[in-house]
Amino acid sequence: MTEATLSDANTCDVAVIGAGIQGVGVAQAAAAAGHHVVVLEQYDGVAQGTSSRSSKLIHGGLRYLQQGQLRLVHEALRERRYLLQNAPHLVTLKRFYIPVFRYSRRPAWMTRAGLSLYALLGGLRKEARFKSIKKEDWGSLKGMTNDELVTVFQYYDAQTDDTRLTKAVLQSALDLGAEAIFNARVLDIELEDRACLVRFNGKNGSQALTARVVVNATGPWVNRLLNCVRPCQESMNIELVQGAHIVLPVYVGDYVVYAESPRDRRPVLVMPWGEQTMVGSTETVFTGDPNDTRPLDEEVEYLLEVFRHYFPTVAAHMGDVVSSFSGLRVLPQKRQDANRRTRETLVQLDRETEPRLVTIAGGKLTCYRATAEGVLAKIHSTIPGRAIKAETRNLKLPEHSEFTPSNARRHTHS
Repeated sequence: MTEATLSDANTCDVAVIGAGIQGVGVAQAAAAAGHHVVVLEQYDGVAQGTSSRSSKLIHGGLRYLQQGQLRLVHEALRERRYLLQNAPHLVTLKRFYIPVFRYSRRPAWMTRAGLSLYALLGGLRKEARFKSIKKEDWGSLKGMTNDELVTVFQYYDAQTDDTRLTKAVLQSALDLGAEAIFNARVLDIELEDRACLVRFNGKNGSQALTARVVVNATGPWVNRLLNCVRPCQESMNIELVQGAHIVLPVYVGDYVVYAESPRDRRPVLVMPWGEQTMVGSTETVFTGDPNDTRPLDEEVEYLLEVFRHYFPTVAAHMGDVVSSFSGLRVLPQKRQDANRRTRETLVQLDRETEPRLVTIAGGKLTCYRATAEGVLAKIHSTIPGRAIKAETRNLKLPEHSEFTPSNARRHTHS
């Protein structure tokens, strides 16, 4: 891939700020619809924030059923199906096990009811079905305690490498004609009636581009970017919640265990990660600089406590934590605990008719494509009609991304 510069006097249809999964998803959708798209990213690469620090799962969100978020679960299961079809090299089905103990928050009948609804929302396809594991087969869950175990359910969801997935979606957008500008720190955005002027510092100093629409997809930084917009914009009513994960030097199997914390009954997942095991995540309100997120000692201990509880014999002979990481979820500001808040994507427009600025925050990794389609629907009246190049729901993601910070399309105009 050779270096490129912006054409048409530094103008584009859509300027996307942020190269996380939501930003590159919008870029892919807009480019597939035939639009000229430019992605601006403050770092020298993609997925530098939450999009590389997730639980690495492509899933329907079984636990969201208890919150009544049926539409979100149905959407996520549909998007999971698309990803399994379009990116089998990046997204693979995994067996998930839900052990139900005498002390579990949800009894077996309730778990079975939830899995039945999950299967129904998944269209009763093979990958949406579940079953009970026979007692004589409980031992296949390597090292998991059987004390007070009542039953074990098995169902399917999927796992991915979130960084590779984000890179592949960006590569798809670039293949469709989008451009990416890295090390681009936005200074200000001026909204005019029919255009937006975006000024930023790049490798070649102060630069600018004009776009019909700007999409603010900066994740934990969305309000910081809104503060750079003129005329002034209302901040989003959001809260940052940190989710920490740990990686352990043991391997318990090629499956995921859907466990509950013995301390507060929050769901915690025990997952394969290469030849090791990943455990996550936590939910801790975060008020600092998004650049400074890191697992707290108490979060690491919380996750270790879960693993020791369910895998006592394995934990007794394992070494120290190999690594840990944390990402920031963007959730609506509400009084209830983070575990009960919606994972729907939050969308804010500068105006309802022909919006010039769309801010998106939160949402699920699994639903990035659906989020992008929703954004395009909202800006349809603002951007000119173009010849459609592809439909993202059946667009195969590239198996080998050529994208690296050194050879990405970059802006070289001053």
